[in-house]
Amino acid sequence: MPSIAVVIASLGRPETVGEVVSCLRRQSRPADRIVLSVTSEADLPTGIDLDDMDILYGSKGLCAQRNRSLELLQNDYDYIVFFDDDYVPSRYALEGIERYFEDQPGIVGISGNMLKDGIGGPGVSFDEAVKIVEDYDRQPAPDVEIIEEVDGLYGCNMAFRASTIGDKRFDENLPAYGWLEDNDFSNRLMPHGKLVYTTAFAGVHCGVKKARSPGLRLGYSQIANPVYLARKGTVTWRKALKLMSRNFLANHAKTFTPEPWVDRWGRCKGNWRALRHALTGKLSPLYILEL
Repeated sequence: MPSIAVVIASLGRPETVGEVVSCLRRQSRPADRIVLSVTSEADLPTGIDLDDMDILYGSKGLCAQRNRSLELLQNDYDYIVFFDDDYVPSRYALEGIERYFEDQPGIVGISGNMLKDGIGGPGVSFDEAVKIVEDYDRQPAPDVEIIEEVDGLYGCNMAFRASTIGDKRFDENLPAYGWLEDNDFSNRLMPHGKLVYTTAFAGVHCGVKKARSPGLRLGYSQIANPVYLARKGTVTWRKALKLMSRNFLANHAKTFTPEPWVDRWGRCKGNWRALRHALTGKLSPLYILEL
């Protein structure tokens, strides 16, 4: 039988870790291994038995935390799934992931059907996400099809054929939240096959705002990271320019009527500092560690 490992990297959100653990324990097809990659015991939920899971401690940073998991798992599993700590999967998510990979040998990485995404708004509560997912699971299963062939998966819910990963790792030059780390990592697997969004599995991304990068840091990353990845060749310059211009315009257009959950002024300042660094040759994703 194929084997599946699930990785959850988290920092400063023990409550959400507990919530996603509860979802994983209700899967129709249980994971063969669950890895929680955190920085300390403070990142873990209390009052929940975690003895059946691997817990890795180490330095913070999404890429570093995911890489520690890959080092642990190596080539022992057929499929490796990365869920964010605020992603609520359908009860049949792992079952669907396994079946899709088994049926589609030319696919190397997948993201699922997003029933609702709270990242662009105030967020979705866990209880609301559970209700959405349970309502979805009560309906007849949809036809399994490709929603879109893409050049970069969505990091909150992505699964990979482990045999294509080899010694590839997430780029730790993208520190902290690691914005666009999902595009960079998944795109490096494209020589082995396709990346797709598929209806094979589904879930809700709550978009929890706690413990996310401050506005200044994220604003800097919105310029620095696309440039870095375009130079690296894992993101096209066309896509990089689209991402930068879209975020730059959105930040500035909304500075006078900002959303309560977004630090638009901080993002604007970060955008401009990154542009100055681009003109002076100092631009680097690692600079956010000094902010």
